[in-house]
Order: sequence, then C-alpha cells, then structure tokens
Amino acid sequence: MFDGAQVRPGYLGVRRQMERLSSDEVRLRADYLSHTYLDQGVTFDIGGEERPFPLDIVPRLIEAETWAHVESGVAQRVRALEAFLADIYGEGQAFLDGVIPRRVVTSSPHYLRVASGIQPPAGVRVHVAGIDLIRGADGEFRVLEDNVRIPSGVSYVMTNRRAMSAALPEVFAHHRIRPVSQYPAKLLAALRACAPSGVADPVVVVLSPGAYNPAYFEHALLARLMGTRLVEGRDLMAQRGSVMVRTTDGPRPVHVIYRRVDDDFLDPVHFRRDSVLGVPGLLNAARGGNVTIANAVGNGVADDKLVYTYLPDLIRYYLEEDPILPNVDTWRLEDPSHREEVLDRLDELVVKPVNGAGGKGIVIGPRATKPELDVLRQKLIDDPRGWIAQPVVQLSTVPTLIGNRMAPRHVDLRPFAVNSGDKVWVLPGGLTRVALPEGELIVNSSQGGGSKDTWILASDGNREPVEAQPATGGHALHPAGGARSSRGGGAHAVTAQGQAQSTAVDLQSNEGSAPC
Repeated sequence: MFDGAQVRPGYLGVRRQMERLSSDEVRLRADYLSHTYLDQGVTFDIGGEERPFPLDIVPRLIEAETWAHVESGVAQRVRALEAFLADIYGEGQAFLDGVIPRRVVTSSPHYLRVASGIQPPAGVRVHVAGIDLIRGADGEFRVLEDNVRIPSGVSYVMTNRRAMSAALPEVFAHHRIRPVSQYPAKLLAALRACAPSGVADPVVVVLSPGAYNPAYFEHALLARLMGTRLVEGRDLMAQRGSVMVRTTDGPRPVHVIYRRVDDDFLDPVHFRRDSVLGVPGLLNAARGGNVTIANAVGNGVADDKLVYTYLPDLIRYYLEEDPILPNVDTWRLEDPSHREEVLDRLDELVVKPVNGAGGKGIVIGPRATKPELDVLRQKLIDDPRGWIAQPVVQLSTVPTLIGNRMAPRHVDLRPFAVNSGDKVWVLPGGLTRVALPEGELIVNSSQGGGSKDTWILASDGNREPVEAQPATGGHALHPAGGARSSRGGGAHAVTAQGQAQSTAVDLQSNEGSAPC
C-alpha cells in the first residue's frame, strides 16, 4: 500500500474510506467475515480443529496497466505449457532440438507414458491453469510455480468477493473493480468447446473424490454455478469406449469430465488398482476420442519444478517470443556446477523438493539449524534430481489486520486461466494468499496462511461491466439447477445459502498441496 511514506495512488481511496471507520468497526466487520465463512462451511483444518478460512478485511489492489502485463504473461505461459505437453506426449521435437533433456521429462514421476499418443479434442490439455506469482522488491511479478494438473482455489476468489462487497460496501462503491463472477460461465463454455467432435450438445460433469476431499467445497460450488452434475466415480461407467452417468432415468452419455481426482486414482485399469475414486476404462474412452478429460492425464510433468527451470527457453522455442513474466532465479541441483555453488551457500538459499507441495519439504537456509542443513546437504548429494534452490525472495507485503492493529504481511498471487483452444482467458484477479505469522514467507493455509480479495481496477477504456455492489445480506450463491445423479447427489444437496457440509480447506495446487 505504501511506497516509503507515501500511499501508492491505487490505494488512496481504500485508505481514505477505511480511515473513516473506527478500529472497533473494522474489527466487527472482520468478525462478520469470519462468522460468514464458518456458517457456509468455508473452513480449513489445523491440528484437527475446524477454523473459518481467514479472509483479511484489507483488499489487495492491482492497477489496470500492471494487470494487463500479468494477464499477457499468464496467457503466454499457458500457451507454452500447452505446446510443451503436446510435444512430449507426441513427437518429442524439443528433445531432438536440445531445448530440454529427455531425461528431465522421463525421470519425472508425473510423466505418464500411458498418456502418449492421446490426442485431446481441440488439442487442449491445459483447460484450467493456476500460475503462482510473487512480487519482489523491484515491483516486478515473477513466476514461482505452474499448476496445470487440477489447480484449486478459484472458489475462494468468488466467495471472497461476495463477502468483501457486503463487509465493506462503502469502500467497494468507490472503486471500479473488474468482476470475477463470470468465471463459471467461461469455464463451462471452454469445457463444452473441447468436447469430442460431432457432439452438438455436450454433457459436462464435475468428478469429485467426495465430501471428505479438502477441496470439496469448490467442487460443489463450481458444479452448482455451471449447472452441471457433481458426480463421484461410482456414478460413472465406461461401456464400449464411451462414458455414461447413472441417473434416475437410466444411463446418460457424458462427453466432458472436469475431474478433480488425481491421475493415480482416476482409472484403476491403468493406475492404482485399489482406487475406488475413479472409473475403470476411462482412459481408453479418452484415447478413443469419445470423452474429454479436463485437465488431461499426465499434465503433472509440467508442474515439476525442474521442468519449470526450462520454461523461459520453452517459451522462446515454441512461441518465438521472449518471456513476459520471468522465473525466479533457480539452481538445478542435478547440474554439478549449480550443486557445488548451492552446497557452498546452503545457509543463504531456499531449497525445495521438485515434487513437493503445500510448503512441505522446503528448507529456508537462513532459518535452518546446522544439523538441519547437514541432513539437507546429504539429501542433495544422494538425490540431486529431486531438488532445486532459489534465493530468499522478500515477497511484497500488504497491510493485514492482526488482532486489533494493521501490520505488513507477505502475499503471493495465483491468477487462474481458462483455455478454450481458441483463446486463453485470465480471470481478472486471482487468489491472493497471505502469510499471517510475522515474517513468514510460506503462504499456505496449512502453514497458517489466509487470503485477501484481489481487486483489479478497470481502466478508463475498459467497457467490461464492473463489479456490482450486492443487496444487503446478499451472500447466497444460487444454484444453476443441474440435474441430479441417481444417488440424488447432483450437487450433493448444497443449498441456495451455500451451506455445504463443513469442509477442510487447504488452498492447494493439485487437490493435496499448495506451493510456497
């Protein structure tokens, strides 16, 4: 909010409006946000205790010009990842041209040979992406991590906006904010556009692991707002190369499955044979071109943090463009010269497992003890492919309500992109995650983090409708009336008041993890 002692121009209105409120009024409204989320079941689990997902009362503002840069960079990133996945599961030309070593891809646990040769309808594998960004001291956004498996968190972008517009109506009314409510319609349109060829009216379903999944709140909300069935694996069956959903009127064909089930559990014929979450034969139906799986099977290789280090070169190779959003400087531990430097500077760097998530396994050198660094050193020597190192980046801060006072706290940003095959659309805003403990750099809710509503200010020439202020008490996200499955679980009886059963929420990048 501040540049030295000066308030940044975009924040002048927010500061002016919030200073008119007493500290007791701010605290009262913050408590209202907390109770609203608790009533709606928007909670997460810490040590077995269900707590309302922390939504801070101070919004994060991003000006139109800055957002235009981020938006272009995210869309470019998605296009490059799309080309990369098509290549490595196809001809592998990037290997032959020496852009990325074959072993880097084939050694990733998320590279699935069974996905080779599958041609997804409309050529889309990355239907939804969540690109994690950080902003450094120089004000420049950098990419921290790519999430193109099954990225989570977009439901909190929408629920945060509804809650904030009611909690701070006077602040909200003084800003022209780009809306986030169009996301479900954009997602549904993109999913339908990627249906198998020849299907005039494709049927879309949301496949969830069930009510005990940490992101179940999001599954139910998206299914309801898109007007589609929310199903579990037992609701679907693969017959003669096609997929059907069981309904009270008998089996009905399914053409697009927006799955929120990890690859390992998606099809027990090809992956884990003990899985009861997936659909036997699903991958064969996808290979036959009779059903679209969104996001595609095998996308996880693009999330590998070692592959991440090659993305700037891959952007130049596939798109013939310079990267708009740079990576964070990164050392590859499998490179002997990089490894030697990292081992010499272990107490200065952040070291991450390439397949870690949720902030787990990360060692921040300046905070680690000598015994911890000694253990880490041996791990790096034993398994250099499994690790990368980065400098300690001081993430930008935004004022945050801590107790009864405002204090700076570190934030990151996860914009969400939807790819229809013709265009990559980026949701104006995204999920700002905030590290609530003082000095903490890991923003995951599992590590005690929360979130902020992200306001993208509309430019003067932007003709897009701005966010409308809701009527008093208007928090209900109304269902779109999707048909129910034969078990009566179409949207799992989520009411018009949004009261899904209490769900443990971790803002995760692939249903089970959230990156630093």
